[in-house]
Amino acid sequence: MISTAWLRRRQPHWTRLEELVDASRRSGLRSLSRAELQELGLLYRQVAADLAAIREDPSSPHFARYLNQLLARAHNTIYSGQRGSPLAVFRFFLDTYPLVFRRNAWYAAAALGVFLAAAVVGMTLTLRDPDFKVSILGPQLVETIERREMWTHSILAVKPLASSAIMTNNMSVAFMAFAMGITAGLGTLYMMALNGLMIGVIGTACAAAGMSVALWSFVAPHGVLELPAIFLAGGAGLRVAHGLLFPGTLPRRESLSRAGTEAVRLLIGAVPMLMVAGVIEAFVSPTGLAPSLKFTMAGALAALLAAYLLSGRETPAR
Repeated sequence: MISTAWLRRRQPHWTRLEELVDASRRSGLRSLSRAELQELGLLYRQVAADLAAIREDPSSPHFARYLNQLLARAHNTIYSGQRGSPLAVFRFFLDTYPLVFRRNAWYAAAALGVFLAAAVVGMTLTLRDPDFKVSILGPQLVETIERREMWTHSILAVKPLASSAIMTNNMSVAFMAFAMGITAGLGTLYMMALNGLMIGVIGTACAAAGMSVALWSFVAPHGVLELPAIFLAGGAGLRVAHGLLFPGTLPRRESLSRAGTEAVRLLIGAVPMLMVAGVIEAFVSPTGLAPSLKFTMAGALAALLAAYLLSGRETPAR
């Protein structure tokens, strides 16, 4: 039972949150000082905890309705995007996205871990049973590998169309990995494991045929962008799953909404990476360029990506 004394102590905080929300609605978030912005975020979390407590008290439905509406208004104020502009997009990718990545790096690392574990499983099963690769890759691709032929030369004949098709396919995989987070992460984990298994099987089959250099010199130039982008998308899906499964003191719907907002921000950074990877995969990866040059290009791209993701600074509040 919620006591009257507890309600009296908490109501000034609710009133203050309402004042800040009203002020930001009238003049925008930029009208609030840095201290007020910090206070707004703190009060939002505190009132969310108050709502969770009040919902356990069947005698206070009117307070629950009031706080639910107040939190909805505060959520829209805090998480609503400002009017977009080219400068805002540039600043998001330059300053904000690396911070978003670092806040959610553990989710992307978990997606990478599942991918690598499945790759090891694929490699092990292929080494133990050479026929296993047929069930995964299909007889036609296996025959091509056994003839020591790459299956990628046809890309060169239709470069622009191939680039578009590659981008579309990779983005479909990324968005599916993100969306499957709503299945409590099971769908996301399945997609990471399936892609890892495929890499493990193909890598082992090509190694047995003496095609390792041909395979990895093809994969490396675009893979250093494409694979991290897929892991970011998988991390976004796992972020959604975490919000769904572990709401903490927040209502589950609110927790899922907040996790979804953060996950979308994480996913957005994967899109330009996939676009660049698609161009490289169509125009560079399948060419006869020397493997050493392809690996050098891959190393340079990997270094640039790492430097970018480790950069970024907080934008001072006005």
